[in-house]
Amino acid sequence: MSTYMIDTHAHIDGDEYANDRGEVVQRALDAGVTRIFIPAIDAASSERVVAVSRQYRGVCYPMIGLHPEEVREDWREQVDRIEALLDDPSVRREVIAIGEVGIDYYWSREFATEQLEALERQVQLAVRHRLPLMIHCRKGQQELVHLLGRYREQLCGGVFHCFTGNEFEAAELLRFDGFVLGIGGVLTFKKSHLPEVLAHHVPIERIVLETDSPYMAPVPHRGKRNESAYVSNVLSRLSEVYGMSADEVARITTATALRVMKLPMIEEGASS
Repeated sequence: MSTYMIDTHAHIDGDEYANDRGEVVQRALDAGVTRIFIPAIDAASSERVVAVSRQYRGVCYPMIGLHPEEVREDWREQVDRIEALLDDPSVRREVIAIGEVGIDYYWSREFATEQLEALERQVQLAVRHRLPLMIHCRKGQQELVHLLGRYREQLCGGVFHCFTGNEFEAAELLRFDGFVLGIGGVLTFKKSHLPEVLAHHVPIERIVLETDSPYMAPVPHRGKRNESAYVSNVLSRLSEVYGMSADEVARITTATALRVMKLPMIEEGASS
């Protein structure tokens, strides 16, 4: 493959990789994945993704934030700690986005108000530090769009991670300039409606690849622990959906991911 893939969303800092993280990173590189973006879920993992990214510098890049499912009574303290990380110049130079942040009302609305408050505070952080957002949204798109709309002119773009919606939801999200859809393993599932939605309603230039490792492994690895190397399976299916070569889809999605995260382009022949 003449161009390389980027996994824009992989939780490889997690305990699931405690025993073989180095091997996971190497398998990704061997598969043609030259960058792995690592999202945090709370203050402690924000510190951890920075540490992991330093261990695999030039391959792994940290994103810090409070995930909506981790929002509890102490959310202000959590966000304060994340903000303090950004106040450290050495950390700020390395962080590529605020994330994983957003809204998730799938299981419960117990902390619905707090989720919105935590998201707004972190959107403000992104605006202040001129960073893109890595956004998680499940059963809360109306609220998400309303909140982001108040900051539309100030946002630096970002990724709507793990998009699995319909053409109307895609259109609503893509009205935000500088934002793209993160597409992962769901695309490969037999009953997924994503192929039709993407092929007819989403330009390939508004898509980035992701795995959401260790979750949502693509076919033929479904049910197993996901890892960044498997983003190649997402790429293969995406090339079928758009009727393009895998190399061309890799080139376009890689360029998009680098542009959104404000990272330098990868020179041909680079492997890390």
